[in-house]
Amino acid sequence: MVTLAALWNSLKITGKKMEDLSVVIAGMGAAGVAIGKILINAGVGEIVGCDRTGAVYSGRGDLNTAKEWFAEHTNPSRKMGTISDVLRGADVFVGVSGPDLITAADVRNMAAQPIVFAMANPNPEIRPEQTDGLAAVMATGRSDYPNQINNVLAFPGVFRGLLDARAHDITIEMLLRAADAIAHVVRDEELNPNFIIPTVFNAEVPKAVAAAIRGPSGAPPGSV
Repeated sequence: MVTLAALWNSLKITGKKMEDLSVVIAGMGAAGVAIGKILINAGVGEIVGCDRTGAVYSGRGDLNTAKEWFAEHTNPSRKMGTISDVLRGADVFVGVSGPDLITAADVRNMAAQPIVFAMANPNPEIRPEQTDGLAAVMATGRSDYPNQINNVLAFPGVFRGLLDARAHDITIEMLLRAADAIAHVVRDEELNPNFIIPTVFNAEVPKAVAAAIRGPSGAPPGSV
């Protein structure tokens, strides 16, 4: 949710459209696969996942069940190779992997106005100072850099909304509404490359997320 919120606001800065994006996700654990799923449902044009071996594609023989699902629903061109290979021409890098995974040269080889979300903690896949003058938008998972992408923005409001709605399930529609709510806490006049996502201390975020999770007013309990 938080990654999608940050991406939506980044697109307002770059002028790119979701359906035209090529997104590379580094890290095919639970976080990477979950991010991929919500980006698919948000309408991203192309997604390529990478693990330690390289690009994840349908037919690669060493994939576990989660990666097999991911391969079947992404990378339609069956791109292969290293993270550096698949980053060439990509619009967005999403890192939930490990430190120092990519270089300034990799960012330079991305499409114009690249968006870089390097969220590995405590050390990101690439540091913001390495992308100065290269990335249109840069975000990490750390609080000491601008644009901290952190799930704490979502959790309190999600749980409050679920309890209020007496919902039986968490649906993709809920998650998309919550991401939209987080994105819109940042007003258009505030939005800039160093402020694409609210801070974790913004008291409006949990209220907005809870309302989004509850859904349309008047919905009966448990029906959201």
